[in-house]
Amino acid sequence: MLLEIKNIFKWVTIGGNRTFLLKDINLQVQEGEFISIMGPSGSGKSTLLNVIGMLDGFDEGEYRFLHEEVHQIKEKQRSQLYKQYIGFVFQQYHLIDELTVYENIETPLLYQDVKSSERKALVADMLDRFNIVGKKDLFPTQLSGGQQQLVGIARALISKPRLILADEPTGNLNSKQGEEIMELFKQLNKDGVTIIQVTHSEKNAAYASRTIHLLDGRIENTIHN
Repeated sequence: MLLEIKNIFKWVTIGGNRTFLLKDINLQVQEGEFISIMGPSGSGKSTLLNVIGMLDGFDEGEYRFLHEEVHQIKEKQRSQLYKQYIGFVFQQYHLIDELTVYENIETPLLYQDVKSSERKALVADMLDRFNIVGKKDLFPTQLSGGQQQLVGIARALISKPRLILADEPTGNLNSKQGEEIMELFKQLNKDGVTIIQVTHSEKNAAYASRTIHLLDGRIENTIHN
């Protein structure tokens, strides 16, 4: 088991009233699964992804990732855990504007104390794989939305994560690029990487082995593809 979420609730309190973002979420994810999360806007998809990625806390429930009880460990340990095992692909890229494409892609390796020569080889491989060698010295603001997304994906993959969390990974790409990314995810999944993606696209959702539908912060149903 890669991760297990039990009875998770997350809420915000406004004017003394609780508004639930997640309600009684139970989820088990095995190593090597490919899962899609779907649902209307405001159903809690991105919130759930952020909870799984340890970027967001929760108010009630339990979360076990590998052998760690996430709800019981300190912030610093949580941060080490997700930097070591999780790669994130966000719709808003989250690239660092002051760093070049090359430096952005290299960043996760710096957290993992990878030797300089190995870093160079890994970054070169990613630049080549995503056909962005010519962009390596540019800054994010000099790139198109699609190119920024590719850099974000390259950065997520470079540290060979056990789990990839992707929030609308093809949202800013044209259909050809989008298909290439989904095929890449499919291949990574074949190689044993666990993938959880949030998507509005039925076509993209179909790449997964099961699709979880959220509604108003609850799991409404799960469909095995």
